[in-house]
Amino acid sequence: MTHFDASDIAAMREQGDLRNFMRGQLRAGRTGKTTPPTPTPKPPGYRPGHWPTGTRPPDPRPIRHTEADWRLAIDRYRQGNDNAPCHCGNC
Repeated sequence: MTHFDASDIAAMREQGDLRNFMRGQLRAGRTGKTTPPTPTPKPPGYRPGHWPTGTRPPDPRPIRHTEADWRLAIDRYRQGNDNAPCHCGNC
């Protein structure tokens, strides 16, 4: 029974069959599942775990400050003139 309306539900409710009907509908939905869709085919030359052909990993992040820059900043902070601009050009 796939097509039912409000009068069918009212009749099942009066007869006490509504609960069994709904459970049957749930069971049919669980067992009626189709097979999962097939995965999409991989592109030619696909290698799992590798970068795609023609690409490469990103470059490492450039180091903007040297050890001397950090020491100068720490010294300035300790002396209390932390707001003075440094020579790096970013400040």
